[in-house]
Amino acid sequence: MIRQFELVETVKSYDQTADEHALDKAYVFAMKAHGSQLRDSGDPYFSHPLEVAGILTNYKVDCATVITALLHDTIEDTDTSIEDIKSHFGDTVARLVDGVTKLTRIEFQSDQAKQAENFRKLVLAMSEDIRVLLVKLADRLHNMRTLHYIKKPEKRQRIASETMDIYVPLAERIGMQEMKTELEDLAFRELNPEARKSIINRLEFLRTQGEGLVDIIINELVVRLKSHDIKAIVTGREKSPYSIWKKMQQKNVGFEQLADIMAFRIQVDSIEDCYRTLGVAHSEYPVVPGRFKDYISNRKPNGYQSLHTSVFGPKNHRIEMQIRTGEMHETAEHGVAAHWNYKLGGSVSTDAPQYRWLRELLDILEHTTAPEELLEHTKLEMFQDQVFGFTPRGDLINLPQGATLVDFAYAVHSEVGDHCVGGKINGKMMPLRTALKNGDQVEILTSKAQSPSPTWERFVITGKARARIRKYIRAQERDQYEQLGRSMLHEVFREEGYDLKNKGLEGVLTKLGLPSVEDLCASVGAGNLSARNVLEMVFPGVRQKIDNDKIIELAQARRKPAKNANTDIKSGIPIHGLIPGMAMHFAGCCHALPGDRIVGIITTGKGVTIHTIDCETLETFAEQPERWLDVSWEQPGDNEKDLHTGRIHLTVVNVPGSLGDLSTLIAKNDGNISNLKITNRTPEFFDILVDIEVFDVRHLTNVIAALRASPAVNSVERARG
Repeated sequence: MIRQFELVETVKSYDQTADEHALDKAYVFAMKAHGSQLRDSGDPYFSHPLEVAGILTNYKVDCATVITALLHDTIEDTDTSIEDIKSHFGDTVARLVDGVTKLTRIEFQSDQAKQAENFRKLVLAMSEDIRVLLVKLADRLHNMRTLHYIKKPEKRQRIASETMDIYVPLAERIGMQEMKTELEDLAFRELNPEARKSIINRLEFLRTQGEGLVDIIINELVVRLKSHDIKAIVTGREKSPYSIWKKMQQKNVGFEQLADIMAFRIQVDSIEDCYRTLGVAHSEYPVVPGRFKDYISNRKPNGYQSLHTSVFGPKNHRIEMQIRTGEMHETAEHGVAAHWNYKLGGSVSTDAPQYRWLRELLDILEHTTAPEELLEHTKLEMFQDQVFGFTPRGDLINLPQGATLVDFAYAVHSEVGDHCVGGKINGKMMPLRTALKNGDQVEILTSKAQSPSPTWERFVITGKARARIRKYIRAQERDQYEQLGRSMLHEVFREEGYDLKNKGLEGVLTKLGLPSVEDLCASVGAGNLSARNVLEMVFPGVRQKIDNDKIIELAQARRKPAKNANTDIKSGIPIHGLIPGMAMHFAGCCHALPGDRIVGIITTGKGVTIHTIDCETLETFAEQPERWLDVSWEQPGDNEKDLHTGRIHLTVVNVPGSLGDLSTLIAKNDGNISNLKITNRTPEFFDILVDIEVFDVRHLTNVIAALRASPAVNSVERARG
């Protein structure tokens, strides 16, 4: 355990302005506060904050951060209050200690909601001062170093998983590679000990087989560079067991198939020398294609800069080279802790480019409601490799690998994402789902009339985009459920001769445990509450007239052939204006179109599913009359017609050009093919299912009539089921 004078001398060795008296005072204060408390290892508890402080001195952090490390557990684990800290050590230290304090210890929480809330507080705290995160990471690192003292295996697993899921990517994001690597390895040792041991054994075998090889490669590289007047420090290092295992998993290869177990770092004096060194390497040795990355001109979001390349180097060994200056190396290993801008009297500004990711996390906090979503989105935001794109003005946007145009739009600005209608990649219009490549120039096209589409969630990969889209969908679903529920209540009240009034509904809110009339309507629309039950609560004397009359009427209608273009039907609740996929869904079994006689089936929590009156699926609900809802199409205006999907079944003659004739005929009749599936093929005929976007039944009938007149079509019918 480091002694008091040793800690003070260590801090003074790199920061002559450090407050020696405050350090001594914090050391004694923490030791007395923790008193006789013990850790799982049996060591005095004070050894933990002292070790955390020692870890941070390796990164040459400022005096306030070291004092915070010494005091970081006093509020949680002792009788010390935040006012005590403030009175003894000032506002800055008190603010930092308060930010680091585990209000509810993550280690002892299995409840994901509590874990998410704790993480939310951590994000908010570190957004105010990044030093909070430095102390938190050092705290977790020491806890991981002593993890083996915890007796319960499930608890060790939980802490290791949490370290891998949250703290490793956070260390990565602030560029603390050294700490990130150790946290990864310690978590890997607990989560997959057999795999780690196997890799370590193989690395030891390689060392004995290739004894002296690393020195040979280093000496040759130094000589080659010196012959070109480049002064360089060359070092070789093995990749960590976890990074090797991860690459084996990603590439689905065995250990023997990995060629870049060793990486060689070349430190030079200037950026110019970095590129000169790269030129020497590429001219002296064969280059491994596709392995060059320039992180100097396009630095990583965490500030990392280096040139990466792979060559078939000395003795024809495939080696990975990382070329950087000494300053770049310091940043690569220590990240934010390598910068003195926060040490000289202030906190790191999160407006700096390397903290864009932190602002993205804050955006996610704003747009996420469920704890599970918070953890999901933040993992998406932190875990993935990067791809670099440029705006038309040349601004660099960093995104995860596989990011799409929509992800790019949200990265530029939330409003740009909400209103994007299309995008150009390198001047060419591309679909919104297109994945970006490094160096793409991207122009996003927007429209005020556009809003986030539920389909975007299927292909976006950034946490910010997904959180924003889900927030919009939830708001729209809520509005749609409320609109539908109010219509259902109005219909039930009207059938009994009553007017629907908010005052009557307000009288039953307490019984239902709902805060507002809007919530009541939304609950009815979502199928969580019966409109008839609400009526009976508002008017207790009303007893349900058996709705079987309505069901019998609907059943009789089902036995009659459905009439086309029956758009004059006005009975039932109108569904025009409800957005498909939210409060209202079209059943995939019958593909109802305006003009069909329709019926709704209420599903708890999902709203209403629309079927045609002659759909065979309705037999399933024959014994559940309470789920049936009489609905109808409302005639839209001429400029308000929506497209709907109609499905047809065709048998087409198997001759060249028949599919072309089919698509041409559909297009000439203003239809648009949205999906096509060949279900059977013989030498003479194709059987095809085609989904066509049309306005109504009459439109689909016209398309079918045109197809029947074609010699390429043997038969065509509207598909059912």
